[in-house]
Amino acid sequence: MTDSELTPGEFRPVSLDRMAEYLDLFARTPQHASDFSFTNVWGWAEYYGLEWTFAHGLCWLRQTRPEPVWWAPVGPWLDADWRQCALLGGGARFIRVPESLAMHWEQALGGRVTLTEARGQWDYLYAAQDLAELKGNRFHKKKNHVNGFLKAYPHEYHPMTSDCIEAVLDMQEEWCKWRECDESHALVAENTAVRRVLEHWDRIPGLSGGSLYVDGTMIAYTVGERLDDETLVVHFEKAKPEYRGVYQAINNLYAREHAMSFRYINREQDLDDLGLRQAKESYNPVGFLKKFAVDVAPA
Repeated sequence: MTDSELTPGEFRPVSLDRMAEYLDLFARTPQHASDFSFTNVWGWAEYYGLEWTFAHGLCWLRQTRPEPVWWAPVGPWLDADWRQCALLGGGARFIRVPESLAMHWEQALGGRVTLTEARGQWDYLYAAQDLAELKGNRFHKKKNHVNGFLKAYPHEYHPMTSDCIEAVLDMQEEWCKWRECDESHALVAENTAVRRVLEHWDRIPGLSGGSLYVDGTMIAYTVGERLDDETLVVHFEKAKPEYRGVYQAINNLYAREHAMSFRYINREQDLDDLGLRQAKESYNPVGFLKKFAVDVAPA
């Protein structure tokens, strides 16, 4: 697939200027993976060198760093005539492809499509009520951690508003110093994503967040976003680990405050990190949004 085949429209860096157009297409996308929320696309655009163009009723996303590859297109997939789609005529490789699109392409394009399961990219889905209430034996240890924190520390939880963004950015900087972000390419990239989102808090719709204070000092924060009518996605969650139970507490307090009107909480991927996988599995997911790498052979 060549750039010239994507006319009309030219690739440009992801920008806030076309956010409304993107959000409209995302709302019409049959399956909402966390990767394609505008917050995620905007936050990570610098690290991945993300570019987009709007053509043929879809938004086409192209990653230019660290290697060039396509992300899944965003928009009403089922309306496209993929057999006649010139954009796929020369063949291409796509990543982060939600299961429903991967299956649709396999059916529409037959032997031209090769699917590779991308386990590390699967989104973890939790029942919002589970994370807010932590009821039953499945959540006994989590509930004990939360209760232990609430009893041990004089705390305050505040929903995130624009007037506290600077304080959150200060805590993020402190967290990065403690974790020695400069020594980790991944943490530097994530820090950039956090700052890109927080610095445009007032412009990106659907964001929510919370911060946790002990003795007047912020010790944890979380940032999430309405993914659709049923699902809230959690993008960032940071805490000072010297406070025992703090991660369980910010997780639970945010769910109580912001997630009860949703059916699911999407807590994104584990990226094949064993420790992260164990942590996410310990919260008893009710399902996964599976994703694939998809290779489309030339017609």
